[in-house]
Amino acid sequence: MSQDKRSEQHEQALEQFVLLWGEMASAWGINKTMAQIHALLYAEADPLDTDTIMAQLDISRGNANMNLRNLLNWQLIHKVHFKGKRKDFYTAEKDVWNIVSTIVRERQQREVAPIRQNLQECIAVFEAEGAQTDEEKEFKERIENFMTFLEMFERFTEALLPYINKNNLKFLKQLVKLAELKESMKGKLPDTIKLPVDDDK
Repeated sequence: MSQDKRSEQHEQALEQFVLLWGEMASAWGINKTMAQIHALLYAEADPLDTDTIMAQLDISRGNANMNLRNLLNWQLIHKVHFKGKRKDFYTAEKDVWNIVSTIVRERQQREVAPIRQNLQECIAVFEAEGAQTDEEKEFKERIENFMTFLEMFERFTEALLPYINKNNLKFLKQLVKLAELKESMKGKLPDTIKLPVDDDK
């Protein structure tokens, strides 16, 4: 729909949505402007060019270009070309399931993986010194426990992300119900689930 034909309610909802997305930016691990550009492109049915984005959000060209590149790198938006037009247009991924999966994957790669690498370097410090005191061994073990958790978190995320989509909604709801059931029956069910095979990888 053309912007000049929109109702007042539509414009108000769009403005609130863009502001909300910007406020949620820290939870995404991105800056406010990047989140607002994504929100605007997600809300718009038709692709927008850089000039329109700048005018709508009142931001500079440099700011717009930088954040559009970041969104392209995250694969949250796509560049669109129209025959006979020299400008680049952009549109956002509209499938919310793909959006969430992309954000989770990006945050894992940018945050969790580096933490695990840094913890490995901490362990290497102990191992380089040779003999360790009892206190050092206990500290090293606590770091290793943290690393084990992060490794399992990464594996769990990588295994589950391909199934985070609308087609698997029924399965995901059942998975959530199972987790909720265990929480409601805390003390009546074991804290661990025994599986037939554990490859310990």
